[in-house]
Amino acid sequence: MVRMSKLRLTLCLLAALQPGFATEHDKLSALIDQEWQYRLQTFPEFATAVGDNRYNDRLTDNSAAAIAKREAHNKSALSAFEAIDASQLKGDDALNLMLIKRRLATDVAAAPFKEWEMPVNQMNGEHLSYAGISKEMPFNTVHDYENYLARLRAMPTALGQITQNMRLGMRDGLMPPRYLLEKVGTEASNIASEPLEQSLFTDPVRHFPRGVLEADKARLGAQIRQAVSQEVLPAYAAFAKFVQSEYAPKGRTEYGVWSLPEGKARYQQNIQENTATDSSPAELHELGLKQVVQIEAQMLTIAKQQGFSNVKAFNHAIFENKKLYGTSGAQVLALYQHYADQMYQKLPQYFGRLPKNKLVVTPMEAFRAPDGVPADYSIGAGDGSRPGHINVNEYDPTHRLLLNAEAIAYHEGVPGHHLQFSVAQELKDIPPFRKFDEYSAYSEGWVLYTETLAHEMGFYQDPFSEYGRLQNLMWRSIRLVVDTGVHSQHWSRQQMIDFFHDHTAMDEQNIESEVDRYIAWPGQALSYKLGEMTILRMREKAKAKLGAKFDIRAFHDAVLGKGPLPLDVLESYLNEWIDAQAKRM
Repeated sequence: MVRMSKLRLTLCLLAALQPGFATEHDKLSALIDQEWQYRLQTFPEFATAVGDNRYNDRLTDNSAAAIAKREAHNKSALSAFEAIDASQLKGDDALNLMLIKRRLATDVAAAPFKEWEMPVNQMNGEHLSYAGISKEMPFNTVHDYENYLARLRAMPTALGQITQNMRLGMRDGLMPPRYLLEKVGTEASNIASEPLEQSLFTDPVRHFPRGVLEADKARLGAQIRQAVSQEVLPAYAAFAKFVQSEYAPKGRTEYGVWSLPEGKARYQQNIQENTATDSSPAELHELGLKQVVQIEAQMLTIAKQQGFSNVKAFNHAIFENKKLYGTSGAQVLALYQHYADQMYQKLPQYFGRLPKNKLVVTPMEAFRAPDGVPADYSIGAGDGSRPGHINVNEYDPTHRLLLNAEAIAYHEGVPGHHLQFSVAQELKDIPPFRKFDEYSAYSEGWVLYTETLAHEMGFYQDPFSEYGRLQNLMWRSIRLVVDTGVHSQHWSRQQMIDFFHDHTAMDEQNIESEVDRYIAWPGQALSYKLGEMTILRMREKAKAKLGAKFDIRAFHDAVLGKGPLPLDVLESYLNEWIDAQAKRM
């Protein structure tokens, strides 16, 4: 098992700059590889997620000391990359250097805000990721189970580290809203009280693969059940008690990050991280208001076709129509499966590069479903050993409108997240960090674009489903308004809810989970429309310049063919691609 000490890493970084490396290309390649290996070792859950199983026996060290070391590493690594002479690089080398410097610079700029002192909310945090970790791990051999056992035994320490970080946040005035923390306490308590034989933690020992000897099954089953019952669940119970009795009562009462230390600068940093732009909250708010007006005009057309004079009246009728709600969790799950299956049949007409990794439609974990979105996506392993997943929320289906289920299925599956992430993982000519880098405006912009693309492909034949697609566009435009509203204009939670009701037919459950998401995750919701608008703008530019020679399959392959990119870099690359295509005419 490979272990890289800080000393060894430093020596490797320094060695890459020695005269023995003849070119800047050599220096860059060595540094990129060392940085990638550092990332895998430092964040073992990430390594597991991307299909590297060398560190499956451990969890990330989230102690304050380890975080300080990571921050120091980022500064040191950034300096090492800045020492490379960019003028000696071209093509992908130049792009690789620019992207890795940009990522490290973003991390360095974010460090002073100490987001790690607010590590949990109702949607994200180790208390949720640990509970679902068995879904991310391989269970093919005895060694896989032993790795899992080691992770289970590490969880009490890991939850203790998170608890200590939360105490530091209490000291520094870095607290999420109280009402969201109350949800965290409930989540942790529910996980802690789940019966042993129904717990996700013990699921792997209920499904041993062929080839595992009976003696190993008995030994591992006993050890894992003991670790869960005597170590993991008590640690969750202690964490839940801390949150409920000590932490949540001190949560902040204001909803926006403006109320946190350096709130204005903090939110601007959130915007930059999620959109890779320097747009101001005021600019994004105004853009959202304009988008709402434009999309409402499209929605009015369908409303009139259905016999209604205005959108509000149609929305009210939808809200009251029980036939448009789910009937059971199984029915909702089957609907998503149907949409994924029908889309797969048409993909070759619109994409030259198709993913090899499979897509599975599966229920969302019960412990996160009550506060979860209608569906989300879990990335598959790069080597295809673990498929990608659409996780469908089956919670309380009779109160869940299904108008936008078709659009969400394309968004989370194909040609949305599954196609984009899988294609990136399967690229052969870019370094690994490029395949797995996160640019929310790129990824979320792509999947919002594909919702409309599906309309062009001939889907949404049901008028209510088409209205659901438009409502999804409205939903993402509203995000520009309410995210900036709560975090920069001091909006209340009720103002956010009212704005949704004024412009959509979304059910109450979905609206409340959405606004709570924006409050907990500032800036992320802004990325969707900005990314979609960039891709649409570049497609129109390509069509205008290439005319009859425009090939939609080639355009899509170009958008996806370099892996995730910041929007400005994507736009620059697509401009070059358009010019190259024009020269061939």
